[in-house]
Amino acid sequence: MSHTTANAPASPASPPTTGGAGTSPSGQVTTNKAVNSQWTITLFGTAVGAGILFLPISAGSFGFIPLLVATLLIFPMTYLAHRAFSWIISYSPLHGEDVLAVLTHFFGRGNGIILAIIYWFTIFPVVLIYGVSITNTVDSFIVNQLGGPEISRYILAPLCVGLMTLALAFGNAIMLKIAQFVVYPLIVALAAVSLYLIPQWDLGSFLEAGDHSAGGVLKAIILILPVLVFSFSFVAAISQFSLGMEKEYGADHHAQSDKVIRNSAILLTIFTMFFVWSCALAMGADGMQEANDKNLPVLSYFANETGTPFMAYMAPIVVICAVASSYFGHALGTIEGTQYLFNLAAPKATKKMSTRTLDLWTYLFIFVATSLVGIFNPSILDMISVVGGVFFAFMTYLLPIWVIYRVEALARFRSNKTNYFVAIMGLIVLFATIWGMFQ
Repeated sequence: MSHTTANAPASPASPPTTGGAGTSPSGQVTTNKAVNSQWTITLFGTAVGAGILFLPISAGSFGFIPLLVATLLIFPMTYLAHRAFSWIISYSPLHGEDVLAVLTHFFGRGNGIILAIIYWFTIFPVVLIYGVSITNTVDSFIVNQLGGPEISRYILAPLCVGLMTLALAFGNAIMLKIAQFVVYPLIVALAAVSLYLIPQWDLGSFLEAGDHSAGGVLKAIILILPVLVFSFSFVAAISQFSLGMEKEYGADHHAQSDKVIRNSAILLTIFTMFFVWSCALAMGADGMQEANDKNLPVLSYFANETGTPFMAYMAPIVVICAVASSYFGHALGTIEGTQYLFNLAAPKATKKMSTRTLDLWTYLFIFVATSLVGIFNPSILDMISVVGGVFFAFMTYLLPIWVIYRVEALARFRSNKTNYFVAIMGLIVLFATIWGMFQ
């Protein structure tokens, strides 16, 4: 079975193409720099969200050496894993089909449903995390920066989630323009915050933080990985990215696709880890613990602590933009996964519904579930660790390697030695998640 639901929405990140790339006199595909740049920013924007805003609190609390090792590891982890995931779609005999249809084709309807469920559980919890994060950020902004009254979460959570979900109802074209529009100022603003915090760095105290024994350092490095995997994942956009690159460059798009994934991973590593280092050095161990106890993103913490106009008003806006931009992409991924599963489980019922009706019911489901989680306010770091450790590790790191060694269409990659690195890191992240639950 290789079909996709006709009701599946567009990708959360589908930059406009320019009508296809040309070819050089030698027959090689001509690089379309505009499309490559758009996809690089799109993949970057998919990853930047709640994860990056909580990463300094989690990763920085383990001290200098674990954070340094994590900084060195995260680029090859991100690049190689996402590249392997892209191979599933790029080298599939099905052309123009997304990853859910491809996996169903590879493994049959029963296994396809199981994998689609795992994919759904990878993306949907991220939407829930953003529901908690946006509610807490807006609440903190109203109380601490505007001096307003504390609004009941029963009102605030549905309002914040409802506004973001409502953007989906206006159509993908408008929503995607909004999502892409906020990525560029978000990059500039977060870089500005990182530079702004440099005078507050306290390297001496940060060097003393954490357990300096060999066992303590190794433990810290392992426990950092789940939240790193979550914060650097743009797997939700890889399926449609691969299809978009195939549409732009044709079947021979693999070199260009690898280049975009590599550039996105480089941009994420440099930009994100600079932000993490700057925040960790400025906060100190006590500040990170306080932010964790209050369940606040790191920028909301700085807004409350510094009292400067720049941080007081810029930080919450940056947090809201980051969460909203990534929420749109993951919400669309959730919609696609939900409707695909529904189509597989009940094809007759799907055919009886109009596309608009199915969309509205899916929006309502996302709104209700995300609002409820925003009201009850579970620990975001715990949610990130579980989601990042279990589902993102399997989907991003282990699934591609499993497919490579099970499916003949990807047999050409079985001799690639980087497969071992991707698989080992995926297993370590799974182990770290289980271990962290008992810490």
